[in-house]
Amino acid sequence: MSEVNIASVKQFLLGLQDNICQTLELVDGRGNFHEDAWTREEGGGGRTRVMRGGKVIEQGGVNFSHVHGETLPPSATASRPELAGRRFQALGVSLVIHPRSPYVPTSHANVRFFIAEKDGEAPVWWFGGGFDLTPFYPFDEDVRHWHKTAHDLCSPFGEKVYPDYKKWCDDYFYLKHRDETRGVGGLFFDDLNQWGFDQSFAFMQAVGNGYLDAYVPIVEARKELAYSDRERDFQLYRRGRYVEFNLVYDRGTLFGLQSGGRTESILMSMPPLARWEYDYQPLPGSPEEKLTKDYLYPRDWLSELPES
Repeated sequence: MSEVNIASVKQFLLGLQDNICQTLELVDGRGNFHEDAWTREEGGGGRTRVMRGGKVIEQGGVNFSHVHGETLPPSATASRPELAGRRFQALGVSLVIHPRSPYVPTSHANVRFFIAEKDGEAPVWWFGGGFDLTPFYPFDEDVRHWHKTAHDLCSPFGEKVYPDYKKWCDDYFYLKHRDETRGVGGLFFDDLNQWGFDQSFAFMQAVGNGYLDAYVPIVEARKELAYSDRERDFQLYRRGRYVEFNLVYDRGTLFGLQSGGRTESILMSMPPLARWEYDYQPLPGSPEEKLTKDYLYPRDWLSELPES
């Protein structure tokens, strides 16, 4: 079993945050990420980077955090009571990008590492993360590209990795009270340690690095498309679903709040504007109906969609 190397994980995550911010600034062409460094009273801290009012990115955040403490919060031990009472460290990069144009999808990515330790016992550690895409007016070739990138980065780690983690993403980013997925999915994994530290870390790095490969071509293809108030209103309505998921179901939000993380950084994932409309029903045959009818349920995007 390879040795756990927390310093290497931290070094990668800090570099990943830098690379993602620098690349997205170039894609935006006007906006810049502004950093807030913060410390956590119970131990650790992080650096939050937020862009607001960009040409392409209406609001987006790319967060790094490294927190530690004497006991894990309830959200981390609910399904693993054997971890209760252990001291812990949690490191991660988490990001959400809310573009201005309704034709550019919202995107989310997260990669993280946990270790829980207790004197006289072996440490318990795992990696987790993934990325998912939330379009408002989807293009088939964009969805296929997103999933093809996910598939290809998983391939070196085994033929079952992509289908298993793609299904995990579909199951996790699902709004039970709406009976729909949050978007068109991607990858989600957690509790990854069965491959040993080096291989598990390599996969986490592949997912973190793969986010830009998956997202940037979509942004570049759609960011100049013209749109009207109708598309903008629908985008804001659908952003409401994003808020519902993050506040009702997202485990990362709950962990951050329960562990005493920085509230502004945790809720950075919220869109700058959103709206709700009572009993909204899209017009039959409209692009708005097409989103819920054709996209917001699990599909095998690589076999059901034509090659672009």
